[in-house]
Amino acid sequence: MIGVSSVPLAKKQVLILGAGFAGLELAARLSDSVADAVQVTLLDKNDSFHFGFSKLDVLLGRRFPSDVRLHYRDIAKEGVEFRQESITAIDPERRRVTTDKGSYDADVLVVALGAEYDFAATPGFEEGGFEYYSLAGADRLREVLAGFDSGTIHVAVLGHPFKCPPAPFEGAFLLHHQFVERGIREAVRIRMTFPMAAPVPVTEEVSRMFLRALDERGIEYAPKQLVASLDVNAHKAQLTSGESVPYDLFVGIPVHRVPQVVTSSGLAVDGWVPVDRANLATRYPDVYALGDVAGLPISKAGVFAEAAAVVVADDIAARLAGREPPPPYEGAGNCYVEFGGGLVGKVEANFLGGPHPTARLIEPSKELAAEKKAFGATRRERWFAA
Repeated sequence: MIGVSSVPLAKKQVLILGAGFAGLELAARLSDSVADAVQVTLLDKNDSFHFGFSKLDVLLGRRFPSDVRLHYRDIAKEGVEFRQESITAIDPERRRVTTDKGSYDADVLVVALGAEYDFAATPGFEEGGFEYYSLAGADRLREVLAGFDSGTIHVAVLGHPFKCPPAPFEGAFLLHHQFVERGIREAVRIRMTFPMAAPVPVTEEVSRMFLRALDERGIEYAPKQLVASLDVNAHKAQLTSGESVPYDLFVGIPVHRVPQVVTSSGLAVDGWVPVDRANLATRYPDVYALGDVAGLPISKAGVFAEAAAVVVADDIAARLAGREPPPPYEGAGNCYVEFGGGLVGKVEANFLGGPHPTARLIEPSKELAAEKKAFGATRRERWFAA
């Protein structure tokens, strides 16, 4: 008699590069659905995660950077191991990854390293500008704002695409509200320059709502204007149009790019990693790319990265089980927008689920502020709770 072997099949090794929205949600999904079939290793150079909107809390002095960090050591998901390592090389053909501490060979490789900031892309910005797209930058700008009581603040988006499209407008709205509360709003001029034709190009209706909010707050807005460089000594922003704009405080949204290790790997084409729209697979077998690093015609924001992780997790599970692939990725998600005074709006968008992208803005309310808070709490519990 021939017996059935009791030796368990070896687990597939899934290696996830980057522990942001995409990496955390993918690891959690795989743990929930196929922990018996895969071993997940999650790599990130940082020791903690923070929500993008928490940088606004730091900017306004509502919280300290230490208050908003969620430490990766608190991840407790079956079949998931986190390691804090810096990635030095990626070989997508062999699915081999080298770090500052060793190397890994994966059965399935997932690149979710996000977008990095290229401060040097705008000459003068490193020396004479400020930003709030990083925790350190938000904290630094908070200190500067505390002593700013009059003059012109120039808020500029320095390139496209960039993470969290509403964030530049949120920053302007919140600066306005802070200056009103301090009783100095009339002494401060807030001016925005934006490289695109509209705040939310995919929908005229939502763009009109943003423009109305800017106008109601007396915030000047100049579309289709891109800052080429800063003259730090003269305190002037040089535009690509040739115009020169004076400022007292320059706040920029930095140029975004894929991490250099992704560029060196050959994964990126024309600046970003091309993927199959349906399942985020790259041109290399068993290699996916999702989140901000992926070259898809959607906004770069955590909610879209999280939604992509759901599709990738389901695709991996379906392939392991020999099932049909999951429904294709739709690029759908909701972005919360803080308007100041405790009011939060919500943009509901779908980029790939129909013949053309759609978006609508739900008017700001305190109810949506509570919903935004719950959004963060549920993910914190899902990803980090023991």
